[in-house]
Amino acid sequence: MPYADLRDFLRDLEREGDLTRIRAAVDPHLEVTEIVERIVRQRGPALLFENPTSGDMPLAINVFGTDRRMAKALGVRELDEIGQRIRELLKPELPHGLGGLRDAMAKIGTLRGVPPKKVKTAPCQDVVLRGADVDLMRLPGVQAWPEDGGVFLNLGLTHTRHPETGARNLGMYRLQRHSRNQVGMHWQIHKDSNAHHAVAERRGERLPVAIAFGCPPAVTYAASAPLPADIDEYLFAGFVNQQRIDMVDCLSVPLQVPASAQVVLEGWLEPGERLPEGPFGDHTGFYTPVEPFPALTVDVMTMQREPVYQTIVVGRPPQEDGPLGKATERIFLPLIQLTVPEIVDYDLPVEGVFHNCCIVSIDKRFPKHAQKVMSAIWGAGLLSLSKLIVVVDADCDVHDYSQVAWRAFGNVDYAHDLLLTSGPVDHLDHSAYNQFWGGKLGIDATRKLPTEGYPREWPEMLVQDPAIVSRVTDRWKEYGL
Repeated sequence: MPYADLRDFLRDLEREGDLTRIRAAVDPHLEVTEIVERIVRQRGPALLFENPTSGDMPLAINVFGTDRRMAKALGVRELDEIGQRIRELLKPELPHGLGGLRDAMAKIGTLRGVPPKKVKTAPCQDVVLRGADVDLMRLPGVQAWPEDGGVFLNLGLTHTRHPETGARNLGMYRLQRHSRNQVGMHWQIHKDSNAHHAVAERRGERLPVAIAFGCPPAVTYAASAPLPADIDEYLFAGFVNQQRIDMVDCLSVPLQVPASAQVVLEGWLEPGERLPEGPFGDHTGFYTPVEPFPALTVDVMTMQREPVYQTIVVGRPPQEDGPLGKATERIFLPLIQLTVPEIVDYDLPVEGVFHNCCIVSIDKRFPKHAQKVMSAIWGAGLLSLSKLIVVVDADCDVHDYSQVAWRAFGNVDYAHDLLLTSGPVDHLDHSAYNQFWGGKLGIDATRKLPTEGYPREWPEMLVQDPAIVSRVTDRWKEYGL
């Protein structure tokens, strides 16, 4: 079932025993992180801290911390179900007969039925604070790591519009709380909101911004999804949720936010205004350094009457953001296959923090096919930030790292089967000698062809006789094993 409200999802998790209320007083300064770290490593439940020692509302965390909860948050049993729905929409064949026409019309209806819906009143505006009454200290913001530059308000969904085209963007960026009414906007060089801000500054204009916390789960996921700039995140969230997202006009900026958000911040970014931001213990497992980033002055703060503040801790994997990344991996496979159809499957290891490593299996058909796929991945949206690509044959399960390692260690002549190049890397990549760009490596772990200059006969792989496999399976209990 889809969830139109964060609290509906939390109640459902609690009914299933997958949410734990913590009634003891807990300090968001470091203590929350230590508790969450232990629970995440146990694949434990979502947590609701009812009495954080700062702020005046409960704190929900680890809400997306397992693959099961991530799928449930998006209304499916398995994340691949959403990818399959996308695959059905992408089928190019012309309709045949009445049945085919009906299917085609259903596809069109699927898209037409999910754009966001504007409403006049909304729970997120039950309480309105303006000007001097704005107080970000009411949020139980977390300082996750000892050397962090202060409190960071993670999992806030940032809304902007392109100053010239009016195109909306919804993004998820970390937000450093500078004061009771000011937050730092850490949008990185490759992000669409950063582009919106750059255009506004060139025009000498201020940029309206709205930040929503505790949104419907599908909306929160959509903010993290690597969608092309011309795809509206709320249309995508509606497609995932299979129902329209209710939106309400902000009170002080020309933007809309989810009607059921728990807390909303509204304000304007003045041209040229920057403040030092960081250090921050990031999902790489290292601190990112202090850099100047735009600082938003919050003019209006709205919220529900009894809001729940949702946040996330990031750091060395595994963390709660792992399942968010896995959702993207599974959901976007059909779109990647649309442009690179020879791809059978791919895996983004959590240890690679979304951009350090991409494992891909292909249906190899011609010489240097693996290198062609590497080049395609390095030109595909945010996959272009991948530093290491390992290409294996279609019969290798890319999610079984033992299988992948066996191929990468045994099927590779490292004098012939590597592709070394350079290109853009993630803003947070501390290993690159130059910020924003660095070295890339592709490993061709596929079977080699004579036409690739391999002069020997490729050996047969050890595979048991299917009849023996079947016989042993049937008689397994007889062995007493």
